[in-house]
Amino acid sequence: MLKQFFIICSGADTDILNQCSKGEQNKYAGIGATVFFTALMASIAGSYALYTVFDNYFVAIAFGFIWGLLIFNLDRYIVSTIKKTGHVIDEFIQASPRIILAVIIAIVISKPLELKLFEKEINQVLLEQKNELTLANKNQIREQFSPKIQTLKNDILRLQQDIETKEIEVNELYDTYISEAEGTAGTKLLGKGPVYKEKREKHDALLAELNLLKIDNKSKITTIENQIAALNTNYDTEVISSQPIINNFDGLMARINALSKLPWLPSFFIFLLFLAIETSPILAKLISPKGAYDFKLEDQETA
Repeated sequence: MLKQFFIICSGADTDILNQCSKGEQNKYAGIGATVFFTALMASIAGSYALYTVFDNYFVAIAFGFIWGLLIFNLDRYIVSTIKKTGHVIDEFIQASPRIILAVIIAIVISKPLELKLFEKEINQVLLEQKNELTLANKNQIREQFSPKIQTLKNDILRLQQDIETKEIEVNELYDTYISEAEGTAGTKLLGKGPVYKEKREKHDALLAELNLLKIDNKSKITTIENQIAALNTNYDTEVISSQPIINNFDGLMARINALSKLPWLPSFFIFLLFLAIETSPILAKLISPKGAYDFKLEDQETA
């Protein structure tokens, strides 16, 4: 029963093959088994590839099943259409397009399985890339807010400098009227005379202006600091809202790119393995001598 199933998988004419020897039947059963298991591997690979994209078992399994049927049909068609003519060069030319197609199929099948086999290494590469993207994202968002924040900080410094400048003027007037009272400057008369009172009045007026300036600028500085705090809050919100996009940076294309950053030799040998599996039915058909099945098939087609 299993042998008959594999013969059907090989695409051979069962009516003609039943008239041939057991060895001829076993040859085509082996070719059919290779076609079947290649399609099975393709189905598994396709399911995993779609699972990394949609993260849904049902969608992945359904697509994997359809993909396996497609590969099975292609392989069966490729093997069944190679005709034995007895001329190696003619047979190779006839099979060359099918070999190219087999190479493409081998690449498509092997890549998702490579992603699964090297999943831990790929996750490490993706983690490093996510960290780099996180830093780059923070820098890009910071560039949007930094000019505004820096402008507001400069406004605070300007307001503080206005207060300091006014304080220097007040202190200078204070030193002036004290010196006048002590007789060490100005009129150099000891005591609180008219000049002293005039300078004291200027100092007191300027001190009152300083106090008003402090109150006014303090209110402005508080408002500006609230604006800076709001901008910092918006910056944190932007970073938090964009982080899930970076965290989900592990799709199929991202994993393929991460795989390309790993050493190429293991992936190359896995590709060679699937290439050998995929081309083995074709090569077996090419290197095998023209058998009884081929003669009978030729007679039937040319009758």
